[in-house]
Amino acid sequence: MKLTKTLFLGSAAGLMAVSGAFAADLPVKAKAVEYVKICSLYGAGFYYIPGTDTCIKLGGYLRADANFNTNSDFSPNQSGFAGARNRLANYYTFRAREDLNIDTRTATEYGVVRTYFDAVFTWTTGGYAGTGSATGTTGYTATTAGTTTINPSDGGTSGGALGVYYAFIQFAGFTMGKAVSQFDAPWTNYPGNITDNLVGGSGTVTGVNQFTYTADFGQGVTAAFSAEDATAYYQAGNLNMSGATAATMVGGSYGSNAIGGSRSPNLVAQVRVDQAWGLFQASVAAHDNHVAYYGATEPTGHPDDKWGWAVQLALSIKNIPTGAGDTINIQGVYTDGATRYNFQNLSGSTYSLFGSSGIAYQSVGFANAPDTVFVTGSQQETVKTWGFRGAYTHNWNPNWNSALYGAYAQAQFGTLAKTTLCGAGGTGGVFGGLAGVTSCNPDFAIGQLGIVTRWTPIKNLTFSADLSWTHLDQKYSGTAVLSPAANTAKPTAVYELKDQDSIAMILRAQRNW
Repeated sequence: MKLTKTLFLGSAAGLMAVSGAFAADLPVKAKAVEYVKICSLYGAGFYYIPGTDTCIKLGGYLRADANFNTNSDFSPNQSGFAGARNRLANYYTFRAREDLNIDTRTATEYGVVRTYFDAVFTWTTGGYAGTGSATGTTGYTATTAGTTTINPSDGGTSGGALGVYYAFIQFAGFTMGKAVSQFDAPWTNYPGNITDNLVGGSGTVTGVNQFTYTADFGQGVTAAFSAEDATAYYQAGNLNMSGATAATMVGGSYGSNAIGGSRSPNLVAQVRVDQAWGLFQASVAAHDNHVAYYGATEPTGHPDDKWGWAVQLALSIKNIPTGAGDTINIQGVYTDGATRYNFQNLSGSTYSLFGSSGIAYQSVGFANAPDTVFVTGSQQETVKTWGFRGAYTHNWNPNWNSALYGAYAQAQFGTLAKTTLCGAGGTGGVFGGLAGVTSCNPDFAIGQLGIVTRWTPIKNLTFSADLSWTHLDQKYSGTAVLSPAANTAKPTAVYELKDQDSIAMILRAQRNW
């Protein structure tokens, strides 16, 4: 009996062990997979972030540019060693760029909370500037992370730049962070073109830091009030003309820049009507011009702050009778002590271009449009400007369109500037008193005209060709013995003072995703 009991217990234990082994081999029920769900609240391309009620959209583009007669991606060779238009100037510039943007949105009891981030990775052809060496040594220049470096031994085989276009939060009508200025028209620098350098209006295409409230009145009517950072894109210069010489003037500088620390953001207000027929917008801005000191130290004194201002009107007319989707965009601007709202950051306001001459070594045209000017002991005098830009875009068919565009801007100086630089009668001062100068006036105008054609063979892939002409209408005439900057490789010689023209072309391939 004892033996039977032992065998029974042993058999039971064995069966339990075997059943345990079989149980270990059975499949275990997997946890439920949380698939990514489409978010249809904010349009195509949004998905829910798993485990949250926040929707996210990723986007961007890859762009390849081939640019001719330019040392950058947007401007013709208009100043510095590029404006010398000799063996130092680039005939072409290549650029490759990848853009990445991230858009997140969450519905709340206060409305939608949105964050938006847009960054670019860019590589651009550099150039070679003169160093003034007797052996003709040049130095490679390249833009990396927003700074320009010159290194004679650097062949530019690596590098590139990382840039942040936009980074902002939107909540309950507020926009906080780096976004397009509320002063800008919706098309910023692009009424119909792909070039960045049009004058005749504002354009912070890469965003400006701001704190903005936008009120929506319905029916497409909105109003915005904004405080925007002035330091990055809106300071054209506060020049002490006591530092001006004929040599600096021919380089496009009318004095020593003496901008002081930031004191007030630019104050902007905007009203917009955006409806099916098109758009109308009115913008105003106030800009504080704050100078450091007349000299190197505090006891030298300083001029008082001078407030400048700008006003802009913009109009877009959609679906005009010439064809479906055809558009006319136009804007006009006037500034007084706030030049960057007309000669925007990417167009610049410094010109120094050399060309041919039948009566001198070469010809040169130069100009500069700061916000204000002064001399040691004086107050600031504002520079006044006005301008416009616009474009007509026609769609030939769903795959082809063309745009004809143009821009114009004029800068006008006051009595202090003209007397200091040119003398009371235009034949004295820093430049007007030079032998051979027959007229001297720092006022000038820029005219631009261009045409662009785009081909989109498949969705989100576009090939573009943009040809533009820029004319510098400067008010100096005669001849003068001048000594241009060393980086231009120009000799001290007799130069004719003359208007200048530039032509540039951009060929672009862009894939959006």
